[in-house]
Amino acid sequence: MSTTFAALAQALAEVGRHCYERGWALGTSGNFSAVVAIDPITVEITTSGIDKGLLEPQHIVEIDEQQRVIRGSGTPSAETTLHLAIVRARRAGAVLHTHSIWSTILSEDTAAGGVTIEGYEMLKGLGGVRTHEHRERLPVIDNTQDWTAAAPKIETMLRTHPEAHGFLIRRHGLYTWGTDLAEAKRHIEILEFLFEAMGRKRGLAWQP
Repeated sequence: MSTTFAALAQALAEVGRHCYERGWALGTSGNFSAVVAIDPITVEITTSGIDKGLLEPQHIVEIDEQQRVIRGSGTPSAETTLHLAIVRARRAGAVLHTHSIWSTILSEDTAAGGVTIEGYEMLKGLGGVRTHEHRERLPVIDNTQDWTAAAPKIETMLRTHPEAHGFLIRRHGLYTWGTDLAEAKRHIEILEFLFEAMGRKRGLAWQP
């Protein structure tokens, strides 16, 4: 592995293990990528079927926009098409996907096709947000086993909602991104905190 490839693979593996340790990507769930080049698009991404608690740099491959492996060995994540769609639509530097309990529960909220979060101080951790009075709306889309066919719709949705910092897949989990891996990791931490806060608050409200 080249120094650049190795360093980015190491960083992705560390983020993946961090998500596992926080309970956001248990077992083989979740997938993580970081952009190497934007024109043409080249990304490093986790390979399919790897336990995220055991994620190591050798479980990362570099691919082109046609999903051909350039460096490393293994099969890119089954949701690689989604990562590429997000990079194209948002010019993202990194894309992270988790399967936490709270994001999965809240993703079943079908009101107005999305989950709205507002009034929380932690919202200021999202890129470009300067006040707790910010209103963050995360679109919720249906799950599918054919993300290749769904990718154009995802790109359209992202362009239709340019203010969103992520989206939820129903009964599946969260996708978020950032200008680089550090910002994407911060967005994961902020959004997962907010999901848990909202979920726990709703749980209290449901008690007799």
